[in-house]
Amino acid sequence: MSLVWNREPYSPKRQAMSVERVVRTAIAIADAEGLDALSMRRVAAELKSGTTSLYRYVANRDELLDLMADAVWGEDPPQEVTGDWRADLAEVARRQRSTLLRHGWLGALLASRPSLGPNSLRRFDAALKAAGALTPDITRASAVMALIGDYVLGAVARELADQEASRRTGMTEQEWRASVAPYIREVVASGDYPEFARSVVEADDLDFTDQFEFGLRCLLQGIEKTG
Repeated sequence: MSLVWNREPYSPKRQAMSVERVVRTAIAIADAEGLDALSMRRVAAELKSGTTSLYRYVANRDELLDLMADAVWGEDPPQEVTGDWRADLAEVARRQRSTLLRHGWLGALLASRPSLGPNSLRRFDAALKAAGALTPDITRASAVMALIGDYVLGAVARELADQEASRRTGMTEQEWRASVAPYIREVVASGDYPEFARSVVEADDLDFTDQFEFGLRCLLQGIEKTG
């Protein structure tokens, strides 16, 4: 299988302005409308170009997806690794979450295949270096990074699903809560679900960032206790 990264020779500077323009246009489409809306024909239309012309810069849609993923992973400056593994791995997770929330289509790509471009590898290399302060065992360090990545993907998927529900229904979170409030009051008053009632009445209302940080703390504590 030919990869865009090992072609003769791959460099972002080769036809840089044309390749970058194609990739950025594709990212804008995916950000606004999702991957289902992305096609070579659509990108060509946005660029006011013939579809055939795109193939001089990008071989096919799969190659375009690889370039898009690597481009968005390169949006943030490289992470500084301090040697404090807990702080560094927390920063890895937060950066991943930020990128995935900015580009809601990216999680679907990561769930199906790894991103192997230079920006992606640079971030993964820094993450492994951060995990190296926890353990010199590269197998365990890799497993830790996979675990953190899975946690971030799951947390972000839930947050993006909530955003999609708001778009689909046309209701904000507050509006949805107001619409179901009479039913929830009936459930609480029935006494049939006492623990649920306690959670409604007594529990703090955590937003997605609070929930993410709580889960991340639990995850890192669990990783430390595994030895």
